Amino acid sequence: MLHSVNQMTEFSIAATDGDLGTIDSVYFDDANWTIRYLVIDTGRWLSGRQVLISPISVRKIDWRNKTLHLALTRQQIENSPDVDTDKPVSRQHEADLNDHYGYPYYWTGPFVWGATAFPEAMAAQGMQNADARRDMERHHEPQPDENPHLRSCKEVTGYRIRATDDAIGHVEDFLFNEENWSIELIVIDPRNWWPGKHVMVSPQRIDRIDWAEQQVVVNLTRDEVEHSPEYDAVDDPALDKRQGLYRHFSGPPS
Repeated sequence: MLHSVNQMTEFSIAATDGDLGTIDSVYFDDANWTIRYLVIDTGRWLSGRQVLISPISVRKIDWRNKTLHLALTRQQIENSPDVDTDKPVSRQHEADLNDHYGYPYYWTGPFVWGATAFPEAMAAQGMQNADARRDMERHHEPQPDENPHLRSCKEVTGYRIRATDDAIGHVEDFLFNEENWSIELIVIDPRNWWPGKHVMVSPQRIDRIDWAEQQVVVNLTRDEVEHSPEYDAVDDPALDKRQGLYRHFSGPPS
């Protein structure tokens, strides 16, 4: 089932022993189009500190009550490494976070979540990071912008859509699969260019995100965007309908 990132950013976060705060934003990997972290606003609990939580830690998403339950204690989160969410998240920060929670590194295996296709399976694997950590520290010089593939959905929402022949609308939302946290469709709002429906396009049709110009460049014409499948916020695309969407865009998400 696909869900809206915009809707999820209204959710409360619950640890195993109490509430934590709310979801402020979501970081996704624009190389694999997968949600990697939730940015949690802890409010007064940690004096306004924001923390990063991986989908590996998610035990359950209660969509009806707008609550996301974690398999973590408040103490584990309070003791997690500090991360400045106003700056790019470096691979070093990611490694520190994974080591703290005892999770394998998602970037060291052949699948979108390391040695597995699903984040929940990583928690059961236990930490196997010693060799990967040594290799990273031996062969890699840290850079100011260590991992340019991690981006904020909040930042990209509102970016203009640049088709091959014209501008056409802006990014309105992201639809993700809660099983593997992959972003399968992008919702485009075209109202600033032409009145009409919201439409969906596949990340596979995105050539690049132009951060300097704040636009998403797609390998579709304006007409193709206009005639893309319509988005209905109250009717999540069922699997059979999604297969039709993937065929429309020449294949399922990678």
